[in-house]
Amino acid sequence: MAGFNKMFVMVPVMLAARKIDGEDPNIVYWLRVAYAVVQTLCVSIVVYTYVKASAVSGKKNEGIVYVAPPPQPFAGPDAKKKYTEVAFTAHVLSTARSLLGSTLFGVAMTVGLHIYKGMIVGLAIQTIMGPLNLLENPLVKALILGNGLQKEDKIFEEKTAAELTAEDEVVDEHGNPVVRQVTDGTASSASNSTSGNFEDLLLDTWDAGNKADVGALMSAITKKNCNYRTKENGWTPLMLLAGLSAKGTTSAIRQVKELGGNPAIVDVEGWNAMHWACFHGSLEGAKELALKDKALLLVKDKEGTLPLDMARAEGNEEVANLVESLETAANLASTDNKADNGVRKRK
Repeated sequence: MAGFNKMFVMVPVMLAARKIDGEDPNIVYWLRVAYAVVQTLCVSIVVYTYVKASAVSGKKNEGIVYVAPPPQPFAGPDAKKKYTEVAFTAHVLSTARSLLGSTLFGVAMTVGLHIYKGMIVGLAIQTIMGPLNLLENPLVKALILGNGLQKEDKIFEEKTAAELTAEDEVVDEHGNPVVRQVTDGTASSASNSTSGNFEDLLLDTWDAGNKADVGALMSAITKKNCNYRTKENGWTPLMLLAGLSAKGTTSAIRQVKELGGNPAIVDVEGWNAMHWACFHGSLEGAKELALKDKALLLVKDKEGTLPLDMARAEGNEEVANLVESLETAANLASTDNKADNGVRKRK
């Protein structure tokens, strides 16, 4: 609806701008002054928004949210929304960067056309439309008209995992379908299953390999069992997900970590989730695990083997190169005696 309202303003503005006498020096002068004042104010607001967004993005507690695309003017009333799974603070910073880039590009384009081509229509249009476009941005509205960049305020009209329905389509930032927990009756009954049934589900998922139905497993994982360990080998959900390359495992790893899943837990062989990803050649799994837990790369199993060593030994060169670059960037490979963020050291 906002798009239609803006269109009703923009069309008369464009028609009026075309009637401005560009040969009158007084009109051109005052148009330049008006444009300069308005755009200086707009750029100041945009820079302020970017600074605030950068401060928010530095916080550790990101939280996963599901953001719908902007409303389409000609979309049907029954059009299905495709929500994108993103980290809240990362989305805040991304939106702020996009706003800053588009604003500066717009100013440069308008000024350039005026200087080199003598066009004044752009000055007139942007003097009016610039502030209106700015006030449609969710971050600007939150900072200028709202309570700041608080996740609870649903700045982007986003949903939480609990608010999604079975009809909602969810994709990751690359457009790939996301396997998620469904909060309907089926999921609830799965979550209340016995530990024996849950272990069977874990093992069945692993046995299915890359054709596994990760969604069935995710429907059964809760805060209470996200660190469940199988009786014989001590395998956890994160270990199995890290070792699989089935559809949806990357988002599943992220969701289990959100629930409290600990990738630093080791099995009877001393492998943590990163060992599993490196041994089985799961590039996306290794990348997702290392995103916030680079200390996992330093842990040796009972045989004294690092995740990088496993990746090399198994010929998983893509994973090995990723792990090696992460170790170099974080300067983690210098010694085995450095602190490891709570991961229990092996002798």
